[in-house]
Amino acid sequence: MSKQELVEKMAAKAGLTKADATRALDAFMETVTETLKKGNKVSLVGFGTFATSKRAAREGHNPRTGEKVKIAARTAVAFKAGSKLKDAVNK
Repeated sequence: MSKQELVEKMAAKAGLTKADATRALDAFMETVTETLKKGNKVSLVGFGTFATSKRAAREGHNPRTGEKVKIAARTAVAFKAGSKLKDAVNK
């Protein structure tokens, strides 16, 4: 589903205009991004949790050449589905 399709579904379900739904979705994404940048997590009970984790620097290899390459440390973003979402998807 594209962002535009999601906006259309949100607008229809919430009785909003597409412009209002777009602003709401943009505000949600911006807020989640800002919260994760600060190192905090966002928990939506039953739906899931957005969080970050630190990945240490490591050594990998180029699959074509077999050459060793250094992979820098970074912060990864993860989403863990909540119980209600898992149950809904598995029905």
